[in-house]
Amino acid sequence: MIRINSNIAFFMSDAHLGARTLNDNLQRERKVLSFFDYVKNERSSLFIVGDLFDFWFEYRNVLPKENLKIIAKLLELKEKKIEVFYVAGNHDFWIGNFLKNELGIEYFEYSAEIEISGKKFYIVHGDGLKKSDKGYRIIKKVLRNRFNIFLYKLIHPDIGIPLAKRVSRTSRIYTSNKDYGSDEEYKEFAEKKFLQGFDYIIFGHTHKPDERKINEKKLMNIGDWITNFTYAYFDGKNLELKKWK
Repeated sequence: MIRINSNIAFFMSDAHLGARTLNDNLQRERKVLSFFDYVKNERSSLFIVGDLFDFWFEYRNVLPKENLKIIAKLLELKEKKIEVFYVAGNHDFWIGNFLKNELGIEYFEYSAEIEISGKKFYIVHGDGLKKSDKGYRIIKKVLRNRFNIFLYKLIHPDIGIPLAKRVSRTSRIYTSNKDYGSDEEYKEFAEKKFLQGFDYIIFGHTHKPDERKINEKKLMNIGDWITNFTYAYFDGKNLELKKWK
């Protein structure tokens, strides 16, 4: 369990920046940058709950160039002593050591257990939580296999990056069109975590903002930054779902 110094925290997910097939990519990037500026001025903590980028792959000396503005802004947050945390999503299979070593961002491959102002948070992107996601969980293990990542790095970036972007686009379209059915499985998952002492469960992935109060505790899907532009805000006492304007 990690205890956060700041009593104020922001949570956002699923911006999928760099997806050029989305016509408003530049506009969405500007919104995220302005949101990060707001977080910086609030002297708070920031939790990115997966899929900030539509695609990320680290070669030894190469990064996707369309992410540079966001990377610069994240560095600016760290220079202002803002604690930044990143929980991996289903588009974050190939994040290496750059975020941690160069930007000082705490990175979690699956989930984060955080304590803020005496409240306990369980933060997870949400991919693979449902029982019906068995096939995806198998693919996830294949894509995150270190040997497979090593082999992919042997492909020249001018070929490897466009190819991976195509795969990422297919995954995003699948997620946006998928019928996730009943939310009961998410509720059951949350109830188990509540019994373990957590006060809040935060996730994203489905791009559908929602919050549910369960016995004075809260399960929250923080939505996306493609159509909803929603985020969660914790003021030290209460967790709220908000919309960025």
